[in-house]
Amino acid sequence: MSLTIHMPAVDHDSVRKAAAEAADIAYAIPPIDAAEREALTSRIRAQLVKQDAVLVAHYYVDAELQQLAEETGGYVSDSLDMARFGNEHPASTLVVAGVRFMGETAKILNPEKRILMPDLRATCSLDLNCPAEQFSAFCDQYPDHTVVVYANTSAAVKARADWMVTSGSAVAVIEHLLKQGEKIIWGPDKHLGNYIESLTGAEMKIWQGSCIVHEEFRAEELKQLKAQHPEAAVLVHPESPTAVIALADYVGSTTGLIKAATEMPNPTFIVATDNGIFYKMQQAAPHKTLIEAPNAGIGATCKSCAHCPWMAMNNLRNLAEVLETGTNEIHIDAEIRKRAVLPIQRLLEFTSR
Repeated sequence: MSLTIHMPAVDHDSVRKAAAEAADIAYAIPPIDAAEREALTSRIRAQLVKQDAVLVAHYYVDAELQQLAEETGGYVSDSLDMARFGNEHPASTLVVAGVRFMGETAKILNPEKRILMPDLRATCSLDLNCPAEQFSAFCDQYPDHTVVVYANTSAAVKARADWMVTSGSAVAVIEHLLKQGEKIIWGPDKHLGNYIESLTGAEMKIWQGSCIVHEEFRAEELKQLKAQHPEAAVLVHPESPTAVIALADYVGSTTGLIKAATEMPNPTFIVATDNGIFYKMQQAAPHKTLIEAPNAGIGATCKSCAHCPWMAMNNLRNLAEVLETGTNEIHIDAEIRKRAVLPIQRLLEFTSR
């Protein structure tokens, strides 16, 4: 059970408004027909070579971007692994198809490289949920606590943290800190924080942010879907509400969910995460049937309909444009970067051990 916390109210209404605006931008884009798709991919391929660039894409962007990254020697993965790949790749320019905190993480780990993004307006509800000044003030209330933040945060929030974690590493890091006798502040995802508490017994000061995609999965409707597909296993990302996690056969990160689909014997999977993951999941488990977990029902607003509107802002057109113009470059204040790299390095060193 979490301790009572004293924090500014998270402005969920403004986040919902921002998500709706992002959806309007993303879905107002005219469809790309086969001829234009071929022309755009040809331009992108040529520019990747010309610009000494490599394309890294998150699991949640549209399938055609993930496919193009693979076909051009780039990479598709989660946010930290994308940045790590970029660090190891000799290209001088990284093009990050994802959301802004991913581009920032890549720049933090690769300060000497040019980091471009198809649309710098593509952000994340967890990032918006956690303004750096408010979060820092919250942390200041508990000066004897270790600050642990999720990867889905701005560079400025990471600069205030002692540790950064991913959904796949969070439990192990928190267990490690508990063994050291540390008191913990967690931010920004309340559902992931509650999940970590349930597994570790930690009592953390939890910032009350949430992901608009995972927040929408509905437990009662998931029960009904499970009854219709008794052969199916339920795969759930831990950013989902507690009632949804309770129905899961496997809970894990994006990479973990894909691995589970390949290793579990079930012929069918109900998947509670962004449906952009289906491209790599189907690729990894081609003979399995994948079903989206329900995000409609009592209390649902379908703000995201299982696909992040900011991820959907990435497309072939703005990818080609950013490569040809060099716009949308990520810049980070040197002092912020100097502080923000430390919690990331702690995670990398911890996971390498």
